[in-house]
Amino acid sequence: ALENGGDDFIPKPFHYEVVMAKIRSHLRRAYGDYAPKLEERMIEQQGLSLYPERLVLKLRNQEIDITRNEAILLEMLMKNYPRVVSREVLLNKLWDSESYVDDNTLSVNTTRVRKKLKTLQIEGAIETIRSVGYRLHITWDNGMEK
Repeated sequence: ALENGGDDFIPKPFHYEVVMAKIRSHLRRAYGDYAPKLEERMIEQQGLSLYPERLVLKLRNQEIDITRNEAILLEMLMKNYPRVVSREVLLNKLWDSESYVDDNTLSVNTTRVRKKLKTLQIEGAIETIRSVGYRLHITWDNGMEK
């Protein structure tokens, strides 16, 4: 059992109290005082803030909900600003599997992100670099359009 991913073992015959004590111990480590603290991340570029764990994008006092894939796409573009992020890198990050993913799927997701940015009055922020990938292009200044 330990070789297959288990991290504890209770031999037979076992006592109910021992099982309950081990369960409580695991719960304390996972959710209690001993659990690792997950701090909320914020990725920011020129006043545009992305909260990947909450799936929220914020500009000034406007806040919109985004999907997991939209958050991953924006995170990659914002972290790599002003560099181009290749389609291959984005596809691998978004669909972390060996199965074939239609190349058009990335284009569809990019279009969705552009529409969400437009609701924040940001246009032209995702630049398509033909046959290469995408780049974040800052078209706003600290939350104000240029």
